[in-house]
Amino acid sequence: MKRPSLHQRGFTLIELLVSLAIVGLLAMVALPLAQVVQTRAKEAELKQALRTIRQALDSYKAASDAGVIDKGVGASGYPASLDVLTIGVLRSAAFGFSAQPFVVLRRIPRDPFAEDPSLSNAQTWNTRAYSSSADAPQPGADVFDVSSKSARQALDGSAYNAW
Repeated sequence: MKRPSLHQRGFTLIELLVSLAIVGLLAMVALPLAQVVQTRAKEAELKQALRTIRQALDSYKAASDAGVIDKGVGASGYPASLDVLTIGVLRSAAFGFSAQPFVVLRRIPRDPFAEDPSLSNAQTWNTRAYSSSADAPQPGADVFDVSSKSARQALDGSAYNAW
């Protein structure tokens, strides 16, 4: 059996440096791509959460307008807070007594761009009252719409809080 000569035992320094440069170049290309993929996933989650909450607000309003739940005189028919969507409200006496409250959501989705983990899911959203304008949304006595509290820009250049 022949023993390998000194030149055949391992990699040369040049081969190691070239390999290291190629691995570094691949990592440099892959890291920004991974960040874009992660941001796209969060954007999709934000769109789904906004759609879920807005559909719940519309369902609550429809139930209020239909008389399933009681609405005060002069009230807009929208819930007083996002938590009402999960806690529920008593059904109207006109539909008969029911021990089961009218619940629209099982849980409020969390804003995926919310950075403070100590906030509840409902506190991660900006709320807009029915009486406020779309140009200058303000919270109020009810919740007509929600938006993200994030001031970051989306991949398409729009602001997340404008979605």
